[in-house]
Amino acid sequence: MSGTIITVAQQKGGAGKTTLVAHLAVSLMQRGLSVALVDIDPQASLSYWYDARQESFGDEETGLTHSKISGWRTQREVEELAASHDVVLIDSAPHAEMETKTAIRAASLVVIPVQPSPMDFWATQPTLDLAKSEKVTPMLALNRVPPRAVLSEVIEGKLKKLDAKVAKARLGNRVGLAAAMLDGKTVSETQRSSVGAKEVKALAAEIYKAAGGAKRLK
Repeated sequence: MSGTIITVAQQKGGAGKTTLVAHLAVSLMQRGLSVALVDIDPQASLSYWYDARQESFGDEETGLTHSKISGWRTQREVEELAASHDVVLIDSAPHAEMETKTAIRAASLVVIPVQPSPMDFWATQPTLDLAKSEKVTPMLALNRVPPRAVLSEVIEGKLKKLDAKVAKARLGNRVGLAAAMLDGKTVSETQRSSVGAKEVKALAAEIYKAAGGAKRLK
């Protein structure tokens, strides 16, 4: 087995990286893939979420594999996880640290979450440049999009002018996504028929396909 490695990166903090990684992981797991999570962010938010998940489901029933990695071990451990899982999802640090560069270099696709704000838009280019310097395909994903916001459409238009694919699926600014995280869950588990869960499912499938995922999703 040689799994698909997807790194979620954004040099601006607070862009929703960890929430996106967790929701992508559970959605792909629910569709029949074996998924490994790798947390290389010093803030360790994904690891805290996974700890909460273990409390909610039990240590052996999370449905996911989790590793907190740093330093020189990063590339080797990511490759080892890819050898035994269909997908490896990496939550990177919000700055261009060595581990983030390594995680991007190892990936088939770099997903860059972008909230519809000028600050997020301006922060996107350095991450794009980093992906291109490592010769890895980037994909921009609109996140926390408010309903009927003119600014969202303006930002999306500007993103489409950048040299990167913009995901067709997007995640709305939905309380359910953040609320589910508190118990180590995702909206795909707490509100399975909700609009938010459907958005996550669509985005996860689009990202997996863009990353070259070979397995058929259930």
